[in-house]
Amino acid sequence: MRAPTVVIVLSCLAAGGCNAGNSAMEGAGQFGAGFGAAATAPMDVLNLRPEVIPTVLLQARANPYDMRNMSRCSTIGAEVGRLDEVLGADMDEPPPVDGRYMSERAADATAQAALGAVRDTTTDFIPGSNWIRRLSGAAQHEREVQAAIQAGRMRRAFLKGMGMQRNCAPPAAPSWFVPARRSTR
Repeated sequence: MRAPTVVIVLSCLAAGGCNAGNSAMEGAGQFGAGFGAAATAPMDVLNLRPEVIPTVLLQARANPYDMRNMSRCSTIGAEVGRLDEVLGADMDEPPPVDGRYMSERAADATAQAALGAVRDTTTDFIPGSNWIRRLSGAAQHEREVQAAIQAGRMRRAFLKGMGMQRNCAPPAAPSWFVPARRSTR
């Protein structure tokens, strides 16, 4: 190999090595940031730290088909946006491009696995944790959270359907929907 080629190859290897090192450091940081929540998981079993249900999901659970103040595409789109904030992207949205290096994804997966192990270890020592979850109300609260999430998803789908019916552009309709042009007679 010529000297410039060797320099380029060594630079690429060094950059890859630096990236792997940075990925490992980010994974360690992610583990450190999530360690507190994983270590205090028994508080969830005892229902000492219940998850707060966002207001938009409570409203959806109360009436998922409510159309008050939803007469315009902009208001439908705004409500879909509020639901997207708490639920994440809808199924009609393309998944975000993951431009991370493989080493970054591996570090992320390793950190998540380690946090899961810590969470499992801290909750496994509680004898009869299933019964404790029932008696403490944690199981019931988890069911309420899941019901609110399901109602939010139903409301978002309903609103997007209404947006399509009213010929609204996304986000008041699915991302693939193209509103028909209105005639200008």
